[in-house]
Parts: sequence; structure tokens; C-alpha cells
Amino acid sequence: MSAALDIALCALILGVGLATVVGRGVFRAVIFFITYGLLLAIGWARLGAIDVALAEAAISAGLTGALLLAAQGRLRTMKTEAEPPARARLPAALAGLSVACVLGWAWFALPVDQAPDLSQVLPESGVGNPVTAVLLNFRAWDTLLESVVLLTALVGVWMLAQDADWDAALGPRFHARPNGVLANFGRILPPIGLIFGVYLVWAGADDTGGAFQGGTVLAAVILLAMMAGALQPPSVAHPVWRVGLVLGPLVFVLAGIAGALLSDGFLTLPLTIAKPAILTIEAALSLSIAATLALLVIGPPDDQGQDA
Repeated sequence: MSAALDIALCALILGVGLATVVGRGVFRAVIFFITYGLLLAIGWARLGAIDVALAEAAISAGLTGALLLAAQGRLRTMKTEAEPPARARLPAALAGLSVACVLGWAWFALPVDQAPDLSQVLPESGVGNPVTAVLLNFRAWDTLLESVVLLTALVGVWMLAQDADWDAALGPRFHARPNGVLANFGRILPPIGLIFGVYLVWAGADDTGGAFQGGTVLAAVILLAMMAGALQPPSVAHPVWRVGLVLGPLVFVLAGIAGALLSDGFLTLPLTIAKPAILTIEAALSLSIAATLALLVIGPPDDQGQDA
């Protein structure tokens, strides 16, 4: 049964992935993409990578799917040109195939660095979760750049706003019915999500969880509260939200400087301060990730309202 389940799951992943790429219609492609992310999350869980499965379900299938649905909704309200003929897509298809071939060649041809055995160096990281050890200690440069990329993406979204709307609140205004389902869920679920998000951040040091998983849950809490009318979307110039956006990368950089002064180099955390430093970075990153993802979903400044 276990082998049959894995074979069926692999077939579903390949089939849904193919349908996402070759299917007709933007909305259908987005739905297939969300389904693809959920199937990948199940696949990672079957492999025992629970941290990756949580991140895949929350970020790839959840918030990325919401971003794509929002983009598809905006495209429907815009005047678009007729779809180009199939022959016009040939250059793009050839370019994508060329990139895939180069990546495949690099996978087999380039030398592979011999990484140390993680089970042997894990005690030097200060934490018990190997995923957190890699992301926040052994490969901290990658995680720092990921947080900067998120912030850069948000700035890019804000640049889509028209000049007349720049001082308006971010995204459309939601007007939830006072006794509607959304308003009731907006009062009940945020406290539960807040506790769960904080737990994921705290547990990430030694168990399943982490800043990205916890930050995504907190972003969902923020979005639900905004959609229910319990929290008003901020403006670009709101100081509290600005501090929240840069807090994670700033604390990360300061921890890296501390590592350079106290240890062997930038972002090199000595064992004596590794765990408290990682917990501090994770707490700050989770707040920045939550704010960035939530503001990415609601979009640029918009002076239009929306009923829910």
C-alpha cells in the first residue's frame, strides 16, 4: 500500500505539473498550480521533511496561490490584447527548453562539493533542528538574501501604484458584513493562528517549525483580520509597518556583524551565542516575513473598496 501510494502521488504530481504548464486559461493554470503545491507538500511529508512540507503548503500553495489569483482578477478588469498565435510562443518555448538543458547538464557535469556530515556538525550550530541550523548558521547568507528579495518584491509591487493613489491605504478596502461568515471567522481564528504562528517560531530551534512557517501563519492572520475589517490596511508611510518590514533583515545583519567581531567572520555564530542569536533572528524574521507577505497579497495603494 505504501509503494502504491507513493507511485500514485508521483503520477499526480507529474500530471498536475504538466496541466499547469500546458493547460489553457489563466484561472485554470492557477488552480492547477495551487493543487501542485499541495501535492508537493504531501510528497515532502512522505519523505519526512516536515519543515519543507509546511513551507511548501503555506508559501507555495497558499500565499503564492493567493497572489496569482489576485493578479488574475486584476487582469480580467484590464483591456488585454488578443492571445498571440501558437507560433509566437515557439521562441519562448525554445528558450525555456535551452535553460532546462543547461541546468540538466550542470547537474551531472559540475563537481559536487563534499559537505560535512550534518549529524557531526549539528552540535556546533547551537540548535537541534537541522533545517534551522542550515538556514540560520551554516548557510545563513542564503536566508539573509531571501529576506531581502521578499522586501524588494514588495517595493516592486508598490511601484505599480498610480501617483494619485500613493497616499491611500494599501490594497482595496474590504467591507465585511457585520454578521457575515467572514466577520465571525475574523474574530475567532486570528487568536488561534497567532498562538500557532508563535509556537512554530519558538519550536523551530529544536523541532519542526521556523521563521518562514511561523511568519506565513502570522501573515494569514493579518490578512484575515484585514478582510474582516478588524485591522485596517496601512499606508506606505506607516512607521510601525515600515519598522516591521526591515526588522528581520536588520537584526540578521547586526547578528552577522557580531559574528564577525566575536568569531571567524560575518554570519559566523560562535557556539556560546549561537542559540540566542538564532532565536532572536528567527523572531525578527517572522515579523518581517508576516508583514511582507501580507502586504504583498493586498497589493499596492488602491483607492477602491471591496465588499466581502
